Amino acid sequence: MNSAFNIDADTAIELHRLMVLIRRFEEESSRLYMQGKIRGFLHLYIGQEAVAAGAIPCLRDDDYVVSHYRDHGHALAKGMDPRAVMAELCGKATGSSGGKGGSMHLFDVSKGFMGGYAIVGGQLPIAAGLAHAIKYREEDRVVLCFFGDGAVNEGEFHESINLAAVWKLPVLFLLENNLYGMGTHVEKTHALGKDIYLSADAYGLPSAQIDGMDLMAVRDTTLKALERIRAGGGPVFIEAMTYRFRGHSVADPSNYRDSKEVSFWQVRDPIARFQELALENEVMTGDTVKGINEEVDRTVAKAVRFAEESDAPDPNDIADNVYA
Repeated sequence: MNSAFNIDADTAIELHRLMVLIRRFEEESSRLYMQGKIRGFLHLYIGQEAVAAGAIPCLRDDDYVVSHYRDHGHALAKGMDPRAVMAELCGKATGSSGGKGGSMHLFDVSKGFMGGYAIVGGQLPIAAGLAHAIKYREEDRVVLCFFGDGAVNEGEFHESINLAAVWKLPVLFLLENNLYGMGTHVEKTHALGKDIYLSADAYGLPSAQIDGMDLMAVRDTTLKALERIRAGGGPVFIEAMTYRFRGHSVADPSNYRDSKEVSFWQVRDPIARFQELALENEVMTGDTVKGINEEVDRTVAKAVRFAEESDAPDPNDIADNVYA
């Protein structure tokens, strides 16, 4: 069941465009990986677009986002240039980290995107630290920290949640529960199974579990959480139930998932779901949808061309930005 549709046409169009951009960008990334133009690991966000598009646009420009290694969608939603992101994935000097970070280490301080982190749970203490700095400086800012269900079994999760609660830090912890930590179902790895949000009770955090395939549910819950945090109410925990349509990484055949389960989630595709809702509420038309698709295709094509035509990093720069 969809949440109430309570946004205007301009907002609906922008949010739909963002989800389509993330989807098309990831599809092209997959293609480039198969061609050997992207190397290393590549973790796609396909299927989870409503979480990024529902939450990140609720932030102010000077708020921070800290993410995990499935970070492309978050980076795009925070306003990073698709060309710089694609160039980084391709290991080019024009990439957001000079081609040295790759898929799992996107970073753009100017956009408040404070990194994707390859270490599971490693972003949680970073988020707590940023939030502590905000409170220390008496700034009106918030940290939005994304993490997956695998991270809740790490010590950093409990340490970060506890300190954030004790110090009433301005951080929103947003769990993207896509049911699988690599190839293992969450019910086999966590005592609470599909109800991880209940673990926030132990630290006194207000929490909620929402449909992460429903953009409006993500948006409405995020706005309420941010209002509480900005008012000095301390951290909030949201668990968004979502699903990655592809494997853990592009190299993962995903043969551990039952086809019925995959089909169950695919019919809940967040893009198709929101598009149908927007058409029903007459804030978009078929021509609008067509225009968005064509515009996004051009944007992604430019990003791919930019990455392919960019130079590789200069080998003489290998020691730059190394601090040990």
